[in-house]
Amino acid sequence: MLNPIQVLCSDITSLSLEPEPFSSYTEADIISTVEFNHTGELLATGDKGGRVVIFQREPEGKTEPFSQGEYNVYNTFQSHEPEFDYLKSLEIEEKINKIRWLPQQNAAHFLLSTNDKTVKLWKVSERDKRPEGYNLKDEEGRMKNLSTVTSLQVPVLKPMDLMVEVSPRRVFANAHTYHVNSISVNSDHETYMSADDLRINLWHLGITNRSFNIVDIKPVNMEDLTEVITAAEFHPHHCNLLVYSSSKGTLRLCDMREAALCDKHSKLFEEPEDPSNRSFFSEIISSVSDVKFSHSGRYLLTRDYLTAKVWDLNMENKPLEIYQVHEYLRSKLCSLYENDCIFDKFECVWNGSDSVIMTGAYNNFFRMFDRNTNRDVTLEASRESSKPRAVLKPRRVCQGGKRRKDDISVDSLDFTKKILHTAWHPTENIIAIAATNNLYIFQDKLNQEMHG
Repeated sequence: MLNPIQVLCSDITSLSLEPEPFSSYTEADIISTVEFNHTGELLATGDKGGRVVIFQREPEGKTEPFSQGEYNVYNTFQSHEPEFDYLKSLEIEEKINKIRWLPQQNAAHFLLSTNDKTVKLWKVSERDKRPEGYNLKDEEGRMKNLSTVTSLQVPVLKPMDLMVEVSPRRVFANAHTYHVNSISVNSDHETYMSADDLRINLWHLGITNRSFNIVDIKPVNMEDLTEVITAAEFHPHHCNLLVYSSSKGTLRLCDMREAALCDKHSKLFEEPEDPSNRSFFSEIISSVSDVKFSHSGRYLLTRDYLTAKVWDLNMENKPLEIYQVHEYLRSKLCSLYENDCIFDKFECVWNGSDSVIMTGAYNNFFRMFDRNTNRDVTLEASRESSKPRAVLKPRRVCQGGKRRKDDISVDSLDFTKKILHTAWHPTENIIAIAATNNLYIFQDKLNQEMHG
């Protein structure tokens, strides 16, 4: 199996801090996105209530070997509010669909957050000094009577309690007719894209009143619509390359150098369908819910309903690797269709060295696949497993027949508990798992020993 992943901190519940396992929570508390920044020192979550919570990693403790690296709440702010589109008589949810950090250029941090319609750029900065000794103002900030000012003094900076300030810098609005499902910052650090069901727009980070439409798959007649864009991402190193996935299970690689409008893709990644597996649900379960470039830029990782796939950019006709996430659900597709679970959009992530991939499943399970050894493991994010430094036990799901002691039956899986959003620290084996309204952070034992 993979290195046992070990709990780094106790259950960080950013939004519901009740200790009992059946703590009540509202729809607004459900975490809808999780994202580490480029150094892994900060971790941001967005929720259905439009809030963003930023966690900061504490510096390593010199005295206690295990106090190192815990993530504590750094700042919480309201990113989006519910709105109403009066022209279409539609409510626009405040739910945060995606958060993306910008590479750090100075002492401040910047992040983009988006709901269905509007992308916002936020600046996160610290202040621990304040100026004192003004000539024309008193300590409360009121203007002095100028006749009493008889001497000049130089204002000085005095230390004060650390304040973390989050301020909105730009609002990128009115460019999407459909719901925004992806944002991705380009490697040029100057532009980013936002994608909805039918279009992808390219923005300059400094310009809010216009964007360039780079992909448009909207048919002239909407009755001819056969697929929608489900996710999109820029290449990590080549600023001209981007990929987008579709509900038909295809991936299209576009090169912005070839044409201003990337409707004609450079490469189409598509797996021919196996006629023996054809069923009523084939089209639904082949829809790609997430696509991620590897850190090296050589591979693509995709997630559909039952599998995760790794594609080589140089091989379009079939995936390089296919990983079964929960094949045991194939016999349950009918009931999953009836309760709408078949439309759940699971995300997928690479570890820092592109050797392990991770994606979520039901029953608060998440799966890891080691690409080098072909081993895989199922782990559970639960309050029982989140005691500090408790070792996570691998879980197994059985489909009937002989059952081992700790196995869980397919029929007793809880489909309301789903791990849709996960994140992996860019360089270390630290993972963040969003389980409904709780955030779990786990770290593997190897790391603990190296840093302890």
